[in-house]
Amino acid sequence: MIIAGLVAAALAGLLHCYIFYLESFAWTTRAPAVFGMERESAVATKEMAFNQGFYNLLLAVEAIGGVVVHQACHPVIGLTLTSFGVGSMLAAALLLFATSPDKRSAAAKQGVLPLIAVVLLALGALA
Repeated sequence: MIIAGLVAAALAGLLHCYIFYLESFAWTTRAPAVFGMERESAVATKEMAFNQGFYNLLLAVEAIGGVVVHQACHPVIGLTLTSFGVGSMLAAALLLFATSPDKRSAAAKQGVLPLIAVVLLALGALA
């Protein structure tokens, strides 16, 4: 279970790296089509999105870094870091789902891998 949870966490981290790219570097080019917004809105919110992109990058670093630490040298520290990263991703997705009905599809896409990782890591830790 732990290995499957780590794989799901790494995939969630990679997804959040992509979200970082969209929000921080492609907000006015690629992101409007991905997020279903007008280009004018993207231009007006470019600075906010740039900052938000780095939050997603840091979540990815936590999750992927935890996987690396777990596999390389310190399983307990790695599991803790990974769990914190994917738990934060899941919390953010749940908040988006609860507060923005028009973005529930994005919240589900953003939250499914972290949810799988949290469940598998918890089950593996209890085993």
